[in-house]
Amino acid sequence: MAIIKEAIKQLFSRPATLKYPFERVAPPKGFRGRPVWDMRRCVGCGLCSKVCPSGAIEMIGKGMEAEIKHYVDRCMFCGQCAESCPRNAITMTGEFELANYSREKMVYEYKREI
Repeated sequence: MAIIKEAIKQLFSRPATLKYPFERVAPPKGFRGRPVWDMRRCVGCGLCSKVCPSGAIEMIGKGMEAEIKHYVDRCMFCGQCAESCPRNAITMTGEFELANYSREKMVYEYKREI
Protein backbone atom coordinates (compact mmCIF):
# COMPACT_ATOMS: atom_id res chain seq x y z
CA MET A 1 0.00 0.00 0.00
CA ALA A 2 2.88 2.36 0.77
CA ILE A 3 4.35 1.75 -2.67
CA ILE A 4 1.13 2.75 -4.44
CA LYS A 5 0.83 5.85 -2.31
CA GLU A 6 4.42 6.83 -3.16
CA ALA A 7 3.86 6.15 -6.89
CA ILE A 8 0.78 8.39 -6.99
CA LYS A 9 2.68 11.09 -5.10
CA GLN A 10 5.55 10.96 -7.64
CA LEU A 11 3.15 11.20 -10.59
CA PHE A 12 2.17 14.71 -9.56
CA SER A 13 5.54 15.95 -8.31
CA ARG A 14 7.97 18.04 -10.34
CA PRO A 15 10.58 15.99 -12.29
CA ALA A 16 14.17 16.13 -11.08
CA THR A 17 15.59 16.46 -14.59
CA LEU A 18 15.06 18.89 -17.47
CA LYS A 19 13.80 18.04 -20.93
CA TYR A 20 17.02 18.89 -22.75
CA PRO A 21 17.34 20.41 -25.38
CA PHE A 22 13.91 22.01 -24.95
CA GLU A 23 14.72 23.25 -21.45
CA ARG A 24 18.17 24.68 -20.79
CA VAL A 25 20.11 25.82 -17.80
CA ALA A 26 22.95 28.32 -17.99
CA PRO A 27 26.39 26.77 -17.39
CA PRO A 28 27.69 27.21 -13.85
CA LYS A 29 30.18 29.93 -12.97
CA GLY A 30 33.71 28.86 -13.84
CA PHE A 31 32.55 26.49 -16.57
CA ARG A 32 35.22 25.98 -19.24
CA GLY A 33 33.65 25.89 -22.67
CA ARG A 34 35.21 26.75 -26.01
CA PRO A 35 38.23 29.07 -25.74
CA VAL A 36 38.05 32.26 -27.79
CA TRP A 37 41.01 34.43 -28.76
CA ASP A 38 40.98 38.22 -28.76
CA MET A 39 43.45 38.93 -31.54
CA ARG A 40 43.75 42.59 -30.51
CA ARG A 41 45.40 41.45 -27.26
CA CYS A 42 47.34 38.47 -28.64
CA VAL A 43 51.04 39.15 -29.21
CA GLY A 44 51.67 35.82 -30.94
CA CYS A 45 54.06 34.45 -28.32
CA GLY A 46 52.84 30.89 -28.92
CA LEU A 47 52.59 29.91 -25.25
CA CYS A 48 49.03 28.68 -25.74
CA SER A 49 50.05 26.20 -28.43
CA LYS A 50 53.08 25.05 -26.42
CA VAL A 51 51.14 24.29 -23.22
CA CYS A 52 48.14 22.66 -24.91
CA PRO A 53 48.33 18.99 -23.83
CA SER A 54 46.21 17.74 -26.74
CA GLY A 55 47.76 19.79 -29.55
CA ALA A 56 44.48 21.53 -30.31
CA ILE A 57 46.10 24.90 -31.02
CA GLU A 58 48.16 25.60 -34.10
CA MET A 59 50.09 28.85 -34.34
CA ILE A 60 50.78 29.91 -37.91
CA GLY A 61 53.54 32.51 -38.04
CA LYS A 62 54.99 34.41 -35.11
CA GLY A 63 54.59 37.71 -33.40
CA MET A 64 52.02 40.25 -34.45
CA GLU A 65 51.48 38.45 -37.78
CA ALA A 66 50.56 35.13 -36.17
CA GLU A 67 47.27 33.42 -36.88
CA ILE A 68 45.71 30.76 -34.71
CA LYS A 69 43.79 27.63 -35.59
CA HIS A 70 41.87 25.95 -32.81
CA TYR A 71 40.77 22.36 -33.37
CA VAL A 72 37.74 21.89 -31.14
CA ASP A 73 37.60 18.15 -31.79
CA ARG A 74 41.02 17.78 -30.11
CA CYS A 75 40.46 20.24 -27.27
CA MET A 76 40.04 18.93 -23.71
CA PHE A 77 38.77 22.33 -22.44
CA CYS A 78 41.36 22.22 -19.67
CA GLY A 79 41.96 25.98 -19.83
CA GLN A 80 45.77 25.75 -19.84
CA CYS A 81 45.90 28.08 -22.84
CA ALA A 82 43.90 30.77 -21.05
CA GLU A 83 45.93 30.43 -17.85
CA SER A 84 49.27 30.65 -19.64
CA CYS A 85 48.42 33.64 -21.85
CA PRO A 86 50.44 36.63 -20.58
CA ARG A 87 48.05 39.14 -22.20
CA ASN A 88 44.73 37.50 -21.18
CA ALA A 89 43.82 37.20 -24.85
CA ILE A 90 42.05 33.86 -24.36
CA THR A 91 38.67 33.58 -22.69
CA MET A 92 36.93 30.34 -21.83
CA THR A 93 33.32 30.83 -22.90
CA GLY A 94 30.24 28.99 -21.73
CA GLU A 95 29.71 27.50 -25.19
CA PHE A 96 29.51 23.70 -24.93
CA GLU A 97 27.30 22.39 -27.73
CA LEU A 98 30.13 21.98 -30.22
CA ALA A 99 29.52 18.57 -31.77
CA ASN A 100 29.37 18.43 -35.54
CA TYR A 101 29.44 15.79 -38.25
CA SER A 102 32.12 17.64 -40.22
CA ARG A 103 35.64 18.02 -38.81
CA GLU A 104 36.19 21.10 -40.99
CA LYS A 105 33.42 22.89 -39.14
CA MET A 106 35.16 22.17 -35.84
CA VAL A 107 38.18 24.30 -36.69
CA TYR A 108 38.10 27.94 -35.63
CA GLU A 109 40.53 30.35 -37.22
CA TYR A 110 41.59 33.59 -35.61
CA LYS A 111 43.20 36.21 -37.81
CA ARG A 112 44.19 39.78 -37.21
CA GLU A 113 42.11 42.59 -38.58
CA ILE A 114 43.96 44.66 -41.15
